[in-house]
Amino acid sequence: MSQTQNGMAKGNRLAWIDYARGIAIILVLYRHIFEGITRSGVDAAEYQWLENANIIFYSFRMPLFFILSGIFIAKSLAKRDLSGLIRNKFSILLYPYILWSFIQITIQFALSGYVNADRSWADYGYVFLYPRRIDQFWYLYALFNVTVLYIIARERLKMKVGAQLVLGAALYLLSSYVSVRHIDLGFLYDICHYYVFFAIGELVSNWMLDQTKYTIYSSWKLFFVLLPVFVGGQWYFLHANLQHGSTLYVEEYQPVLFAAIALTGCASMLSLSFLLQRYDVLKPLKVAGFHSLYIYVSHVLVASAARMALVKIFGITSVPVLLAICLPLAVVVPILLYRLATRCGAWWLYSLERPVPQKVATIKN
Repeated sequence: MSQTQNGMAKGNRLAWIDYARGIAIILVLYRHIFEGITRSGVDAAEYQWLENANIIFYSFRMPLFFILSGIFIAKSLAKRDLSGLIRNKFSILLYPYILWSFIQITIQFALSGYVNADRSWADYGYVFLYPRRIDQFWYLYALFNVTVLYIIARERLKMKVGAQLVLGAALYLLSSYVSVRHIDLGFLYDICHYYVFFAIGELVSNWMLDQTKYTIYSSWKLFFVLLPVFVGGQWYFLHANLQHGSTLYVEEYQPVLFAAIALTGCASMLSLSFLLQRYDVLKPLKVAGFHSLYIYVSHVLVASAARMALVKIFGITSVPVLLAICLPLAVVVPILLYRLATRCGAWWLYSLERPVPQKVATIKN
């Protein structure tokens, strides 16, 4: 796909944002697929390096998604008024969250003897109250809630980004407090935990969207300045969590340090994204980023089906082999399903807003 010198793809899409989302969604898939394999009873004891990678990736991938969303909130409000933007977020976030949560729960219910999940009728209620209990879908619910609350505070309460950051920091520390004391706030926890990252997104938006600075962001100098900080943070995150026997230790008990590690991880991934945009390479990663929502809602179903077939039919129990097969399938198959659905008029499976054909065509060029 050709690009202009300022990094703008055809159709006025910024390539770096799709690269960043592509990186984030691949890391999400890695964690879900790896844990699905280990929970299915496949022995992964000899592959500690894969578990180490799983722990490391956990430190920044979800904050990155919220920061990316926050970067574009001002532009979104410039295009739509408050009520219009809330309707838009309902259509593209809350609606697919509810629909696909019910689809996945129903399938897991029907195939209870074959899948890892142990579902009951109560799980349908958890969709609204305790989304973390419904596998991966909590993120869409959290992003909808954070976005709506943020824009109401911004537009109705006239809270500037500085005040939003203070509010977000207070909520973030509250999320650590309740986690350490095992207080389950349900969906409120994710609002508290990620609001600050959304605010950070708006804080840096003017710099990130200033195309005159793209030569700086896409420089190897910046990348190598960030690299040792990134490596050092990830090394600490890995070893501290392993020492305490929990992937959540740093996040829950050292929230300020976790935030610093997460932000350096996000900065490094953004630097990498600008480099990928600069050289226009790894285009499949950009395609994955463009389709990240559609991959997100169905990848667990695809990966689970592939894993069961590989293990039960073909007798494959090697964790690296299962990952190497299931991960690409969990990217490609959801994209194909989405494109098939849109061609068949079933776009409503993913959004209440009909997709714009030109944007899909742009990514396919």
